[in-house]
Amino acid sequence: MADKPQAAAEPEKPKSKKMLIIIVAVVLLVVLIGGGAAFFLLKKKDTDEEAGGDKPAPAVVHKKPDPKAPPTYLPMDNMVVNLADPGGGRFAQVGITLKLDDAKTADTVKAFMPSIRNAVLLEISKRTSDELLAIEGKESLTRAIIREVSAQLGYEVEDEDADDGKPTKKRRVALPPSPVQAVLFSSFIVQ
Repeated sequence: MADKPQAAAEPEKPKSKKMLIIIVAVVLLVVLIGGGAAFFLLKKKDTDEEAGGDKPAPAVVHKKPDPKAPPTYLPMDNMVVNLADPGGGRFAQVGITLKLDDAKTADTVKAFMPSIRNAVLLEISKRTSDELLAIEGKESLTRAIIREVSAQLGYEVEDEDADDGKPTKKRRVALPPSPVQAVLFSSFIVQ
């Protein structure tokens, strides 16, 4: 009789090992499926948040400029613009070079160049010759051109309020700061 209990105990060991392996496999499978589902749901949430702005995100992923890397300079064609002087007989010839974060940003600016050029021409044509001859007028024009270029690229811009001189937000778009670092004048003739 002593042989029967030992024989009965031996078949139970392989069953318990099989059962343990099955349980571990099922738990592992549930964890993998849960992790994959969480990954896809979080990825979809991030995509939805990015698409929630007024304008689509720019084609270039904007990153902070590398202080060791030199900026990229993008010259624009010279522009001849009638000024807003009374009588309309005054005009300005302006050569502009944009200082940008990197070469990828320059490619994006080139893609938007017709609308950027139009916005800059309109901005210059709002000015009078007296404004453009003064240093403050040139500095104001520089800030306005940066705002116009940034707006054309879909970046958040500030609009100067003429009454109090404080900048106010023109658009509420969750984008990084503009990649346009400066506007440099290569020529500036007012006649």
